Amino acid sequence: MPKHAFQLPQGQLDTFTLEGGPWLDNCLGDPTARTIGVYTPAECEAGTLYPVLFDLAGFTGSGLSHLAWKSFGETLPQRIDRLMDEGSLAPAVYVFPDCFTSLGGNQYVDSSALGQWATWLHESLLPEIRNRYGVRQDADGCGLFGKSSGGFGAIHQVLMHGEHWGAAVCHSGDMGFKLCYQRDFPEVLLALTQSGLSVADYIRRLHRRRRISGGEMHVLMTFAMAASYDPDPEQPFGVRLPMDLDTCQIDPERWRAWQAFDPLTRLESEAAQSNLRGLRGLFIDCGVRDQYHLVYGARRFSERCQELGIDHVFESFDDTHSGIDYRMDRSLPWLVERLSA
Repeated sequence: MPKHAFQLPQGQLDTFTLEGGPWLDNCLGDPTARTIGVYTPAECEAGTLYPVLFDLAGFTGSGLSHLAWKSFGETLPQRIDRLMDEGSLAPAVYVFPDCFTSLGGNQYVDSSALGQWATWLHESLLPEIRNRYGVRQDADGCGLFGKSSGGFGAIHQVLMHGEHWGAAVCHSGDMGFKLCYQRDFPEVLLALTQSGLSVADYIRRLHRRRRISGGEMHVLMTFAMAASYDPDPEQPFGVRLPMDLDTCQIDPERWRAWQAFDPLTRLESEAAQSNLRGLRGLFIDCGVRDQYHLVYGARRFSERCQELGIDHVFESFDDTHSGIDYRMDRSLPWLVERLSA
C-alpha cells in the first residue's frame, strides 16, 4: 500500500490569473484567462535564480489537479519536498498551468479551434513567470515535463520550439499515432450512431449529462485530437474526423494532417533534429504494458534518435499507462540536474 503524505507542502504555493489574449481564442467558448499555480520550495533563497519547470498535465487533467490532496498519495509539491528532503532533488521553481479545454484536455499544439497553446506556452506564460519569480532567464534553465498528452506536449515543444527550452521529460507521451489512435475510430463511429452521426449533437448531448462514462470520454478524446491536429473552425466545436462516417475508411488527406504532428514524423525534420541536439537533455519513458500501445512509438522514437546521434535517455518499465506518477521520482531529479549543469 502506498504511504499517505500527511505533511503539508513546506514551500510557497501561489496562484495568479494570466490573460491568454488572442493566442487562446477558440471556438469552444472556453475562457482565455487561465489560472497558473507556482510552487517555490522552502529551500529556494531570495536573490538566487533557479531553474524553472513547467508541468503539462495529461488528458482530462490540469496543472491545478496536481496540487490537490489525494488519498494514499502525495501532491506534486509534497513529492518535490520529499525528494528534496531525501537529498535527490536540487532547488527549482515549478509551474502548474490550467490548460484544460471543454473537449476534455489539451495536446499543447497550435489549433485554430482550441487555441494557440504551443505559442502561448513560450511567448506568454514563460515570459510572465520570468517577470514574476526568481528563475533563470536563459533557455538552458527552463524545462518541461508531462505524462500522456502532457508528455506529448513537452516533446512537441522541444521538437518545434527547442530554442526556448533546456530539457524535457516525456512520460508515456503520444507517438506512433496509427497504433494509438486508429484503433478507437470504429468505436467512435458506433457511439455517433446515438446522435445520427453528428459530432456536434453528440457533444451537446454530453453537455446535458450529469456524468460522462469512460467510453464517452474516449470518444471525446478522439474529438479533441481531431480539433488539435486537423481543426476545422467552420465546424461546430472545430471537429473534423479523419475517416468516412459510414465506412470508417481513413481519409488520406485528413490522416496526413494528424500524422504531421506525430513525433515520429516531426523527428525527420532537420530543424527538429537541430532543436533536440541543442537541448541539455531529453528523457523518454513508457510502460511495457501501456494499454494505448505507446511503448512501441517510444521505442521507435528512441531508436531513430540513436541512428541520428541525438543524445537522450530512454527507459521502459513494467507497468501500464495508469498510476505511474512514481516515475517522477526518477525524472524530476534528472531534469533539475540537467538544467543546473
